[in-house]
Amino acid sequence: MTSPPPLLFRLWPTLLTLSASAAGGGLATMLGLPAGWLMGGALATSGVALAGFKLAMPDRLRDLTFLLVGMSMGANVAPDSLGLIASWPISLAALALELALIVWLTGWMLVRVFRLDPGTAYLSSFPGHLSFILGIAAAGVGNSRQIVIIQVIRILMLTICVPIGTLFLPVEPPVAETPAAILSTGQLLALAGGCLMAGLIFMRLKVPAAFVLGAMAAAMTAKLGGLYTEAMPPLLTTITFILTGALIGSRFSGIGRGEFLAAAKGGLIATAMTVGIVTLVSYGVSFMVDMPFGQIWLGLSPGALESMGALGIALGYDTAFIAAHHVIRLLMLSFAIPAVAMLIRRREDATIIRQNS
Repeated sequence: MTSPPPLLFRLWPTLLTLSASAAGGGLATMLGLPAGWLMGGALATSGVALAGFKLAMPDRLRDLTFLLVGMSMGANVAPDSLGLIASWPISLAALALELALIVWLTGWMLVRVFRLDPGTAYLSSFPGHLSFILGIAAAGVGNSRQIVIIQVIRILMLTICVPIGTLFLPVEPPVAETPAAILSTGQLLALAGGCLMAGLIFMRLKVPAAFVLGAMAAAMTAKLGGLYTEAMPPLLTTITFILTGALIGSRFSGIGRGEFLAAAKGGLIATAMTVGIVTLVSYGVSFMVDMPFGQIWLGLSPGALESMGALGIALGYDTAFIAAHHVIRLLMLSFAIPAVAMLIRRREDATIIRQNS
């Protein structure tokens, strides 16, 4: 009888996966890239997988990743998000229109031109909530390997477009931000327990990406209900991004070069369409409100909240306007992403039933 392999040998694929994600995320963060730990981790792990190395994420570690992603997304919603909706009605209406156009047009393009399945196409088209989208994709809605390529390209292109735009705008000295209070250990454990229970309930109800959606729903409900106002510990957030990058990147095992190039081409076109839609909508809003075009563009831009907010401070714009629109954008996406994911899943199930009948 063959003796079982040594523990290190059995754990090596998982250790390699996590190490690659941490190294890539750390490098991306050092280079100042947005969502560095997540984007860099996913890219590095994907590169290792594409190089032919065996990678793995155990089921329990995967479920923990889903739970942490949901907690982070729910905790990222500001307690007064709903109250801010009454402000800036024109730009908020434009934001909703813009998001619908981006998801509809880029998703349609990816389905018709690049022949992607609806789950992959429409999850790739959502402009924001990257870790949430990747968590849902990793749970089985769409092709996570193609989604991560397209979404990462979106972040990279926006990182290039925004600094180029700032070359034509006056820059003011940056103002230091006050760090947010952090959840205590007791608060964090209580929140984690509530998120775990919600995830188990969602799993019992057979909701797609149950741990992600359940944890997000519990954390968001508690945040909007005023049960806590503090932020997630930065270290835990970093760990969440490392785990998510490792999980998504590990799905690149066995991917062909042709598939990668197809997704990359789709990502470039989808992101160019997104930037064009944002620019046109912002230009239209600029005729109806008395605000600088750059401020409107930063508020409606589907970039990371922290990077857009920092640019707003550097340019001397109204950071309350920018922050409120990005928070509300994430709030809109928090409801739209799972709704679209469940709609796609139901359509796929209905198609399978028709084919088998």
